[in-house]
Amino acid sequence: MQLKRVVVTGLGAVTPLGSSVNDYWNNLIKGQSGAVKITRFDASKFKTQFACEVKGFNVEDYFDKKEARKLDAYSHYGIAASVQAVNDSGIAADAIDKNEVGVVWGSGIGGLDTFQTETFGFAKGDGTPRFNPFFIPKMISDICSGHISMRFGFRGPNFTTVSACASSTNALIDAFNYIRLGKAIAIVSGGSEAAINESGVGGFNACQAMSTRNDSPETASRPYDKDRDGFVLGEGGGAIVLEELEHALTRGAKIYAEVIGGGMSADAHHITAPHPEGLGAKLVMQRALKDAGITPDTIDYINTHGTSTPLGDVAELKAIVDVFGSHAYDINISSTKSMTGHLLGGAGAIEAIATILAVKNNIIPPTINFTTPDPEIDQKLNLTLNTMQQRTVNVAISNTFGFGGHNAAVVIKKFNY
Repeated sequence: MQLKRVVVTGLGAVTPLGSSVNDYWNNLIKGQSGAVKITRFDASKFKTQFACEVKGFNVEDYFDKKEARKLDAYSHYGIAASVQAVNDSGIAADAIDKNEVGVVWGSGIGGLDTFQTETFGFAKGDGTPRFNPFFIPKMISDICSGHISMRFGFRGPNFTTVSACASSTNALIDAFNYIRLGKAIAIVSGGSEAAINESGVGGFNACQAMSTRNDSPETASRPYDKDRDGFVLGEGGGAIVLEELEHALTRGAKIYAEVIGGGMSADAHHITAPHPEGLGAKLVMQRALKDAGITPDTIDYINTHGTSTPLGDVAELKAIVDVFGSHAYDINISSTKSMTGHLLGGAGAIEAIATILAVKNNIIPPTINFTTPDPEIDQKLNLTLNTMQQRTVNVAISNTFGFGGHNAAVVIKKFNY
């Protein structure tokens, strides 16, 4: 069977660095941090009192007030990013068969804020069950993909992947596979998350996973730096329209890049910690390269998982050296989480967008906040420290890894017909 080629024809983003793709990208390449003191709730008694919140997002740009109240913030972000991506692609405006357009979304948690609001409200009451009739439809992790399909009338494959922080990269890989197998002509894919609340911050603090650098939030996310002390929680969503190449060409769509492969693996090691030698990370990149039909020496850029945790950063870089050998030192590597924080299930989507734009624009966004080398990390690697770099980027990989040992990687290539 001849597999179909899959290209990117639309992008949308709601992030801590801006609520449009242009704002997001421009702030990435400037090296802007999105971390601020938490405004969502009083965090003064929490170990971590800062996060990368979405700023300047106006929900009424996308929903009327009544509709907005029926949706959790994770759906606000995801639907808004999808509206941007669909409009950018022009796919809804063209005469297409909507039966052949799907939505494959990713979210690690779903409507955590809704769950917290409803359960806190019940706990404060007299035991009488009084729950919002939209409680369950707002909370469930699959509802965002459902709303996106209803917004546009897309009746193709529709589901949500849940694999913690790898969720939206798994969604992209699934969407890519459905299109290249001829199961759809286009799919809106991506992911969203909104976990900056008492439950999210308190829960990750209890895991000892997050930075507690409360005196300097903007420098707290510092992948590869010796003094890193955990990730910074982020929120938002990213959407990507994937489309079968010939269909995109027929309707005259602009093409950002081509998706050529994806890999998945498991660490099979620990519920939260990565394998210390990066075995799962090594496997996922090898499988992504094999699926793409390319050799390691063709990769120019890797957007790493790079969460700024002591164990995770070291393990991923070890895996990169194992997979790419001496070519690893010719690759630009960067962690955009140094600026956006960690969007959990939405991370893979916005990082894939950063990777797509790096390929399109031949610009590598930086890893910011680096001051002190870590002796555990190979200093010969080009980690694109503190300042963006310009170089030709023909092929790139975006990695995402999740609690539970879930690993996913997607390969992006500069489009050439």
